[in-house]
Amino acid sequence: MANQFNNIVTKINKSPLFLRSFLLTKLFTTKVKFAGTTGIKIEAVTNNQVRLSLANKKSVQNHIGGIHAIAAAVLAESATGIVFGMNVPDSKLPLLKSMQVNYQRRMQGNLTAVAQLTDEQISVIEADDKGNVLVPVVIEDE
Repeated sequence: MANQFNNIVTKINKSPLFLRSFLLTKLFTTKVKFAGTTGIKIEAVTNNQVRLSLANKKSVQNHIGGIHAIAAAVLAESATGIVFGMNVPDSKLPLLKSMQVNYQRRMQGNLTAVAQLTDEQISVIEADDKGNVLVPVVIEDE
């Protein structure tokens, strides 16, 4: 089931490879302004998976030179929101109910976040009037 966001992303994914990331990022950050302040870059988007990156630059660093924990959380929330948004019908309101973050160690380099949904989860999102779906996301640094 395609929605407006999915339709636009599908069109962007047909553009030349060198333009896709720029266009996807521009689309997202014009709608979700706060994510744009961190410098999140969208690498790839499909119905089942989203890959985003965040460069370790001064504006997102903490006092010890790593990426600030909250910037990493924004990256994770953006990744899960996008993959969820690719599948939620236009007639439904996507809303984050809760978020759990477990930091394993200090984040020193650039970050990459990958959020994924199974086909079964997508079916639940499309079918249920009011759903509750856990969207896993993994963040790795270089």
